[in-house]
Amino acid sequence: MPAEFPDFRLGSVLATSFTGTLSERHGNAVERIPTPQRLVDWLAVNGLAVDSCTTAQLDLARELRESIHATATAAATQDALPASAVHVINDRSTQGRATAVLTPEGERQWRLSSASRVEDALGVIAADAISIIAGERDGKLALCASPTCRAAFFDTSRSRTRRWCDMNTCGNREKKARFNANQRKNAGSAE
Repeated sequence: MPAEFPDFRLGSVLATSFTGTLSERHGNAVERIPTPQRLVDWLAVNGLAVDSCTTAQLDLARELRESIHATATAAATQDALPASAVHVINDRSTQGRATAVLTPEGERQWRLSSASRVEDALGVIAADAISIIAGERDGKLALCASPTCRAAFFDTSRSRTRRWCDMNTCGNREKKARFNANQRKNAGSAE
């Protein structure tokens, strides 16, 4: 992947990983799928390989991403789900024609109706979002505690008290800021 693009932030839940393709939403936003080819790359990394993507399909993907984020945020804060976002998620889910198949290794894999069908891949992502927002999986939707991030993530920790979308980014940044603040405080009190 070209160096000019930021790395993908991958998680174990497809729908919330997809919303992570736009991070730092309340700070200096980082777009991780700025081009159709980057969407192709992200889909391939997540087991939804397609041959190509048009600008119009990228627009559909971004609309789905923002709808999942809005709906997951509302669910995490126990607010009413935004009707327009629910409509987009449902549309993408019903437009996809992907099927789940079992691999010889006993794992689920998605088979898209054709190798270039981005809409099928978006349907899989939308169905995953529906599953977590509807509460069908063991875990809970939460929002990153970072004031600049506020990413929606699916918390499957035992206590369901996870605070960060990713410990390697937001959590680490917060720990570093706390450490530096304590160092300054200790340096000031030593003088």
